[in-house]
Amino acid sequence: MKYRTYPGTDLTVSELGFGVWTLAAGWWGEWTDADAVAMLHRAHDLGVTLYDSGDSYGNGRADELVGKAFAGRRDQVVIATKVGYDFYNNPDVRRGQQEIPHNEDPAYIRFAVEQSLKRFGTDVLDLVAYHNVKAPQVANDEVWETFERLVEEGKIRHWGGALGPSNGFLFEGLDLIRKRHVKSLQIIDNILEPFPGQIFTRAAEEAGDVGIMVRVTHSSGMLEGHYTADTEFDKNDHRRHRPRSWLVNGVQKMETLRFLHEGRGQTIGQAALKWLLASPAVVTTLPNIYNAEQLEEFAGAIDKPDLTADDMRRIAELQRTNFGVHEEHMRYKGTMLREGEPLAPIYRYEDDGFPVTETAGAGA
Repeated sequence: MKYRTYPGTDLTVSELGFGVWTLAAGWWGEWTDADAVAMLHRAHDLGVTLYDSGDSYGNGRADELVGKAFAGRRDQVVIATKVGYDFYNNPDVRRGQQEIPHNEDPAYIRFAVEQSLKRFGTDVLDLVAYHNVKAPQVANDEVWETFERLVEEGKIRHWGGALGPSNGFLFEGLDLIRKRHVKSLQIIDNILEPFPGQIFTRAAEEAGDVGIMVRVTHSSGMLEGHYTADTEFDKNDHRRHRPRSWLVNGVQKMETLRFLHEGRGQTIGQAALKWLLASPAVVTTLPNIYNAEQLEEFAGAIDKPDLTADDMRRIAELQRTNFGVHEEHMRYKGTMLREGEPLAPIYRYEDDGFPVTETAGAGA
């Protein structure tokens, strides 16, 4: 395992992190507490030190699993979590993967952090992000001032933001980097879906004071290389929410990426992680881990050779042509255009092939 440090902090984490949502949310299978704790222990044995949770994952269960797994060795792990979704006052709202209401009131944020501290069984949280932050929360000074007060009080060490639940939120992310100066920004990014994730990563490189944490690293499993056009997902599987075209087109795109793994002693899933880690701004990656084989594979990726400059150029060229697949462009959520703002943040990387000219205003 290799490790990176968040800029301007002493917070060092493993390049492979563990997103505990897979063990607690019920979207990747059902886990007993004993099996989940055993998986977390195995990850730690492999050198994983970062465990990323969210208080709404299983309505607190993810926090509890991490607390149970590392009781007595808190100093050996970095605990990251998220608050903002008010499941305490809206216990019956969630249907499938629909979002529940946010609560940005400072008193609620404090309450949520205190509850998380209890579930983790710790006195301080290493990193707390506002969960899937939207434009109103980005603009709300009280949200970020509350986090800062919690740092001063010793309840949390650092704070940041997480974008989602789907792709988009361009200006929300750029504002968090450039105006809020978050220590950590959690984003969606992968070889098949590089927009706007790569813009955030490059903005973080330019800023120099924010670390990127990447989730959906394998495009909901597509970049693991196991799907076919006939693959069917279980009723409660989160991938059933993807359109059928995502599966059919994705399998076709994967054929163009064989050069990354065939005859090279690595899997496409490992190459996908190395592509993300090519940026010094990416501090850690959070692939969806829901079985022991995946954990071993992803942990093994870290010690594989870095992708070459030629690999990176070939990937960029494939992205420019959408991997040779004609399809409707993704519709992005959040603020993708802003009146009075220069278009440079959107169009700056047009030469890298992201489909921004056709889609920048979608969902704005």
